[in-house]
Amino acid sequence: MSVVPAEVLQGGARAGRGGLTVEGGELAPRARLLPSLAAVYRAQLSRARVARIPLLFVATFQSVGIMILMRGVVDGGREAQAVVAGSSVLVVAFVALNLLAQYFGQLRASGGLDHYATLPVPPAAVVLGAAGAYASFTVPGTVVTAVVGCVMFQLPVAHLWVLAAVIPLAGAALSGLGAALGLLAPRPELATLLGQLGMSAALLLGVLPADRMPGVIQYARDLLPSTYGVEAFARTFGARPDWGGVLLDLGVCGVVGVASLALATWAYRRAAVR
Repeated sequence: MSVVPAEVLQGGARAGRGGLTVEGGELAPRARLLPSLAAVYRAQLSRARVARIPLLFVATFQSVGIMILMRGVVDGGREAQAVVAGSSVLVVAFVALNLLAQYFGQLRASGGLDHYATLPVPPAAVVLGAAGAYASFTVPGTVVTAVVGCVMFQLPVAHLWVLAAVIPLAGAALSGLGAALGLLAPRPELATLLGQLGMSAALLLGVLPADRMPGVIQYARDLLPSTYGVEAFARTFGARPDWGGVLLDLGVCGVVGVASLALATWAYRRAAVR
């Protein structure tokens, strides 16, 4: 095991393009994206495993409770499809948007970003690893909510497999947005507030049937990333699913996911250098 001289440590270290460098030489080569991503993902998954059951219970119970309330309000058909699809994706919003905003806000406030900044890992690996770990917790709750909703509103369950695409794409879009909110917020309290507001928007604009909303609110609905995941899932409940519309909505959701994760990566770099 080599020892770094004290004068080198006093000179400071900086991350170069080829690796972590100091005055007088290079400490270690910069790790590649995929191995770094896998390492960060495993670390975040292990860290959050303690809170796994409470997170799943709260997110699932919340969405199922909303469907029970809406059961006596909406009729069948498209309204029921919108409620079930929106409630299912709301599980993703609760974890990927709300909790991830709180996590990065607290990480920034506590100086935890300094730990990651000293590691020779790409910033994208930190953002993607944390986002993927948090989004992974949404899978059981989303599936349970969708099954319960289909039984409650008597909807077909033949195409629930489309959740295999909806969850990661909607999760990427909402995780990137949640991470960006947490990293850009000047205080952790503000990050928590923004995460709560984002989840409330996903609740109001995603669960409520679009036909019952005013025109202005419908335009705002189009700006919410999770809306396209909701629409893609809702289209599969019909007797003849609109697969062209499903693919289009999933494509838009994927593009928004790439953009939001890129924004979160930029926000991480911005917060790490301060």
